[in-house]
Amino acid sequence: MHYYKFNIADYRKDTGHLSTIEHGIYRQLIDWYYLDEQPIPEETQVVIRRLRLGSEEVNFLKNVLSDFFVLGKTGYTHKRIAVEIKDYSEQSEKNKNNGKLGGRPKKTQVVIDGFPDESQNNPNHKPLTINQEPIEKKTLGKRLASDFCLTKEWEDFCQQTRPELSPVKTFDQFKDYWIAQAGQKGVKLDWFATWRNWVRSTNAPKPNYADNIRLTVAASNEPDPALLKIEEDRKKAVPIPLEVLAKMAELRRKA
Repeated sequence: MHYYKFNIADYRKDTGHLSTIEHGIYRQLIDWYYLDEQPIPEETQVVIRRLRLGSEEVNFLKNVLSDFFVLGKTGYTHKRIAVEIKDYSEQSEKNKNNGKLGGRPKKTQVVIDGFPDESQNNPNHKPLTINQEPIEKKTLGKRLASDFCLTKEWEDFCQQTRPELSPVKTFDQFKDYWIAQAGQKGVKLDWFATWRNWVRSTNAPKPNYADNIRLTVAASNEPDPALLKIEEDRKKAVPIPLEVLAKMAELRRKA
């Protein structure tokens, strides 16, 4: 194998106890194992020579072999590497056989669209040919046309659902908003459904108190009881004597 996946997180988790020299030895052993697709030889001198290790580094080599490899009849084996080499060999053999048969098998309808082929469920059903129309075409959305006007159906829905709203004013706001939307956001499959949601979610207009009619006349033709009481008291009142009026006039002049 000239290529293998290397998971940095898994490697660091398993080799956190290694020294820098041991890291280098372990990585060289891994590359050797993958490249030759064979276990590491048991002969220590062969390994030392191939890795170009000095006599002072032999103990580091032994530590790595004992930590990550298992000595067997064919040499030092590594469980994970052995599994990946086996899977690689099986896939290579499969590819080789497919090549002899003319390449990879064509994808079935199930592989292409993820749904069972009609002919699989019904053996008597004739398969589709290139001249037949597809069973169903994908529906694409569209933008709201700039010349689109309020229709009777849209107006009736607004009046029945939100009678407090003005259909014309609400539609003008709806149209201005969606025409101004750029890109995919302004594309809808069902504009009538979008209109229904718009009407339902539109806030009711705030009341204008300046439009309220204020009454300036009495609620009925009957005289006001308070005014009647004042008139009666006036009639019963005693006139002010002349000497009192003269005294009041004199006081106003002095003031």
